[in-house]
Amino acid sequence: MEDLKIKSFLEIPYGELEEMNLKAKKKAQEGSEQELQEEYLAYLAKEKRIKAVVIAFSDIEGRFHMLDYDKKQIIKAQNNLTFDGSSVRGFSEQKESDLRLKIDWSSFRWLPADVFGAGKVLLFANILNRDFTQHESDFRGRLKEHTQQLKEKEGLMINVSPEIEGFLVNGKNAEQHYTEDMGFDLISSSGYYHSLPLGILKQFIDRAAEAQRAMGFGNEKDHPEVAPAQFELNFSYTDALSACDQIQLYKIICRQIADNMGMTATFLPKPTSNINGSGMHMNFSVSRKGKNMFYDAKGKDGLSSYAWNYIQRLLNHAPELCMVLNSSVNAYRRLDPHFEAPNQIMVSAIDRGAMIRIPIADEKSARIEIRSVAPDANPYCILYSVLKTGREGKPLQKNAKARDRVRFLPDNLYTAIRLFKASNFMTEIFGEDAKEKYILRKQFVADRSPKELGKHVKRSEIVYHHEVTNQILWNDF
Repeated sequence: MEDLKIKSFLEIPYGELEEMNLKAKKKAQEGSEQELQEEYLAYLAKEKRIKAVVIAFSDIEGRFHMLDYDKKQIIKAQNNLTFDGSSVRGFSEQKESDLRLKIDWSSFRWLPADVFGAGKVLLFANILNRDFTQHESDFRGRLKEHTQQLKEKEGLMINVSPEIEGFLVNGKNAEQHYTEDMGFDLISSSGYYHSLPLGILKQFIDRAAEAQRAMGFGNEKDHPEVAPAQFELNFSYTDALSACDQIQLYKIICRQIADNMGMTATFLPKPTSNINGSGMHMNFSVSRKGKNMFYDAKGKDGLSSYAWNYIQRLLNHAPELCMVLNSSVNAYRRLDPHFEAPNQIMVSAIDRGAMIRIPIADEKSARIEIRSVAPDANPYCILYSVLKTGREGKPLQKNAKARDRVRFLPDNLYTAIRLFKASNFMTEIFGEDAKEKYILRKQFVADRSPKELGKHVKRSEIVYHHEVTNQILWNDF
């Protein structure tokens, strides 16, 4: 207790924290980058109880990285932050290692002290080259640029609400310690309607939901999912970039809270055979001046021709887009059709086996739901690719012979890599350099696992997973 009094670092109650972060989100939509930078730098200089600023970024595979900077360093050198890009897979080679971190002041968030530590605030950063140009492998920066252009040139807003599922398993660092003989020890056999109000799963969900509300996520519902020990927390619509930031924070919050409880929150798409896997359904729509561009009361299933053009382009490019949406070996276990898998290249208002679903909606909530997204995929890369495909791709053309034939997504990572690699359209979206780096990362993972998945989850698809591996495990092959 004496130690805490001596340190006196910033700790904000959850209710107050939520109000502050919701105001920060609103301010980000209204203020300019320069205005936000000046305001938050002044705040950092004034608030003596802040000891460090967490700078967060994601690599090309979507793995989340955090660096703690002393507050004084941020105030002094916020425009000259660098890091060793060669130490992060997918950014730069050893001969060109130094890269820049450009702080995105619109992402400023106060943090719950019991999850991130006292006396800290958080900012996301984009990755720049040495000459201050946008790095091609940083899809957060590319998504920010793209959505800003859509807003400035066409007045378009991209509205996103993800549904992210995960599993709670016994033991800390359970993924790193995975063996095929033991598998994962699920913390309970209960799911949807059978979880006790004060059971371990519900306690975990409650703690995670409280922390996410405090960070301004705008949670709408939180509940156990169909499979035993499975959870899902949903938050309300926000702009595309904020939604992706929240996905990254969602997963790190869940992992930390589970660790605090002596357990592991895993976002592997299919950690255990013979039960439903985890997905990350992406609900999104496009609006202009407050009007939902996807809605048409007289259109098929209540959608406009604008929305249907998006859908047809996504369906047409689905095979080569699949590796972006399902970027790990384990993700293709989830696409098993026996477990409500969205592996059919089709759109439907009722069939949950379709990769795109049209939920029941009104003018405000009309949207499309991309269901074939795994929770371990890079969210920035997903939305960037989906937006570019929906606007610039070629629409699906069905001939008479193919009209009734069901098409399916690839059933393994090897096939997905081959289709992605052969696609000129994906080269246009990614750029040659980023595409080559992405393929290289995915090929390394595929080569460490057998092409035929079989019935049992293999150790290789877990311990060499991009969200799990460290250097010791990766080199142990």
